[in-house]
Formats: sequence, structure tokens, C-alpha cells
Amino acid sequence: MTATLGRKVTAEAVGTGLLVAVVVGSGIMAQRLSPDDVGLQLLENSTATAGGLLALILAFGAVSGAHLNPIVSIADRFFGGLSTRELLAYVPAQVAGACLGAMVANLMFELDAVNVSTRTRSSEGLWLDEVVATFGLLLVILGVVRSGRASAAPFAVAGYIAAAYWFTSSTSFANPAVTVGRTLSDTFAGIRPSSVPAFIVAQLVGGGLAIALAWYLQPDLPAVDLIVPHDQADAT
Repeated sequence: MTATLGRKVTAEAVGTGLLVAVVVGSGIMAQRLSPDDVGLQLLENSTATAGGLLALILAFGAVSGAHLNPIVSIADRFFGGLSTRELLAYVPAQVAGACLGAMVANLMFELDAVNVSTRTRSSEGLWLDEVVATFGLLLVILGVVRSGRASAAPFAVAGYIAAAYWFTSSTSFANPAVTVGRTLSDTFAGIRPSSVPAFIVAQLVGGGLAIALAWYLQPDLPAVDLIVPHDQADAT
């Protein structure tokens, strides 16, 4: 029995929500455990995020492909692994899930559910960070999956995100849904709402560049489903 669109959308919403809960919750915990050491806060936040992302991709990949990111869904549509109808269902689910995940994380630490961030992230360097981070993330996914090594994708993605936390000054959001969700937490992981549009534009630019390069490098490969191939995703 194939996974219905409703099941796929639910998986994307829940998976993205849990991802943001991990990002925001570990950011809050890091701030409380290491209030005077920003480097240690980043280590704690990045380690939790990479581990959580790996687990979530493995958990939800067989249902929806575990995109958990509108940029990945757009790329999947471009390469034929996702229909337009599925794309239009995935993206709102990812954004809604991200917002709920941030709210749950706030409540777990006894904060207001909606705790709008005041942390401004706005500079040319940060925007370039998001272009590079998203470009690299999508190239990792496309390179691994389109070369027939989809089983390695969860580990490759988690490893890249762990690294990108450290080699970008933005700490590598690389995900429009997660970016929106993080506006709801005024903590280490937050972002001021006014900073979001430029971040999303930069992420779309990075994603577009990655799609173009992947297509140029391997134009003759058949359609694939990111992050899990169709035959596995439809086996549930």
C-alpha cells in the first residue's frame, strides 16, 4: 500500500516540527548550561541538531522522503521526484510544523509559547553564508542520492549541517521553514522576523545554484526522490 499524500504531509509537518524543537530546545539548554561561553553553546546546539536531524531523516524518510525543508522539496520537484500537488502540500506543512516545533520547545522550558525573537541577523556576510550553506546542503543531497547512494544521505546531511554550523557565521539555517520557525523563540537560536526575508532569498539563490550545477554535472540521470527513492518511499 502506497503512502497517501496525507501521510506524507503529516510526516513532513511532524518531522520539521521535531527538527525545530531540537534546534530551539538545544539552543535554550545551551544558553542555560553555558551562559558565559558562546563557543560551547554553539557546540552543544550543533551536536544536538546534527544528531536529531540524522534520526529524523531515518525515521520519516520511508514515508515522505524526509525533506523537512522547502528547498529540498523544490529541488525534488525540479528533478521529477515530487509532483506539483505534493510540493504545494509539503511547503505549508513544513512551515506550520516548524512554527509549532518552536512553540513546543519554548513551552518545554517554561517560556511563553510565542516568544518573538529580537536577535537581528542582517548583513551581507550572513546573506552570503546562507547562499553557501544552502548551496552546499543541496549539492550534498543531490550528489549522494543521484549517484545511487540514498542510504548514505541521512549521514551525509547530518555531517554537513554539523560542519556548516561552524564554517558559516550565520550558523547555517539553510532552510526557509526552519528560519520562519526560529522567529518564535527569543533565544540563542532565534532570528528577528525582519531578518527573515533576506535569509529566505539567500537560501533560494543557493538552492537554485545547486540545482543548476547538479543538472549540468549529471543531466542524463533519471528522476529521483529526495532523500529516499520512490521504491522505498512507496513501500509503506
